[in-house]
Amino acid sequence: MRLIFRIFLPVIFFVSCVAVKAQPKKYDFIVAKDGSGNFKTIQEAIDAVPDMRKNVTTIFIKKGVYKEKLVLADSKSFVHMIGESKDSTILTWDDYASKKNVFGEEVGTSGSASFYLYGKDFTAENLTFENSSGPVGQAVAVFAGGDRTRFINCRFLGFQDTLYTYGHESRQLYENCYIEGTVDFIFGSSTAVFTGCHIYCKKGGYVTAASTPEGKKFGYVFFRCKIDGDAAPGTYYLGRPWRPFAKTAFIECVLGDLIKPEGWHNWNKPDAEKTSYYAEYNNSGPGAASGKRVAWSHQLTKEEAAAFTWENIFGDWKITQTK
Repeated sequence: MRLIFRIFLPVIFFVSCVAVKAQPKKYDFIVAKDGSGNFKTIQEAIDAVPDMRKNVTTIFIKKGVYKEKLVLADSKSFVHMIGESKDSTILTWDDYASKKNVFGEEVGTSGSASFYLYGKDFTAENLTFENSSGPVGQAVAVFAGGDRTRFINCRFLGFQDTLYTYGHESRQLYENCYIEGTVDFIFGSSTAVFTGCHIYCKKGGYVTAASTPEGKKFGYVFFRCKIDGDAAPGTYYLGRPWRPFAKTAFIECVLGDLIKPEGWHNWNKPDAEKTSYYAEYNNSGPGAASGKRVAWSHQLTKEEAAAFTWENIFGDWKITQTK
């Protein structure tokens, strides 16, 4: 009997360990279109998050196309949305700037967003955010205004004005994301870092249009991103200043041949050449040739580039970096 017990004890222990490891991760809410979760729509799950909650609320979203115009209010903090599959969990809507509202008025760029994000400490993983209206002018997929906003392994699909980094005091981080568009498809006033992202340029235009507030040390910073697309060679600028004090830097990125040799545009505002700050460091690829860049842009030294750390950019927002 003792021998049998000695033989089966390790087996029981092994099976128990496997069972523990196999247990599904616990989520606060599950969204599923087929009714197998707590909610069938994402907005229902967002609305169920208690206002002013101090702890993280996790929302798991099963595969599917969720056609909803979403709002995460500023009273909904620490919301963590996780998709079952980045490519198959799609949050979409189809408004655009010239579309009329119920009063016959144009909704405008800000009114065109598919997802409005105001709550602080928001995180999204493995999700696709889309404005599906097509090439009809300004049409925002995500309007991100909350502080300490983080997107990991997400896709942003659209044409003009795909991603609106709205908040003046908002700090945002995009990790290993795919962002596509045409004109000014990453724009706004937030301090935002893009690391390991794929920036896909369609047709021709401008990658960024920052409106960094005066006095802010950092605007947009791209680390080790790939900038390419189906646009013809020499049809894209890295950025232009939506507001006079725009700041944008590309550091150790791979720039495709679609980037114009001059690199940057002043938006036909010569005075902005004195107030905006456009910089590059150690980029590679056919679009990275610095010899023909506009004279008012900056090629950083190693010492200058060293100042672009997450600590300097984000201040007291402490982030655990993902691989």
